[in-house]
Amino acid sequence: MAKSGNKKPAVYPLSDRVLVKPLAPEDLAKKSPSGIIIPETVDKEKPEQGRVVAVGRGKLAEDGTVMPIGVKVGDRVMFSKYGYDEIKIEGEEYYIVREENILAVIR
Repeated sequence: MAKSGNKKPAVYPLSDRVLVKPLAPEDLAKKSPSGIIIPETVDKEKPEQGRVVAVGRGKLAEDGTVMPIGVKVGDRVMFSKYGYDEIKIEGEEYYIVREENILAVIR
């Protein structure tokens, strides 16, 4: 598979996990909607936002039913700063995040 932003990696998260492609620093806003300028030191931190690339089936409840995940492929999400596992697929960086560590969907 060639490196391309349009190709979907052949990794399928299990259970209540979500595969997220972190947003590039240039995709993150440098100014908040209320006009607050965000300092340049923020760029040195790992991004806490990304695009959902793939989702697992959902969490298995005690009664054996599967509880579907509340996000879908293509959603832009915000997640806990340390609530993910970092992986590389063909040189591209991705995060595997549990659904409980996804804080919000950004529209």
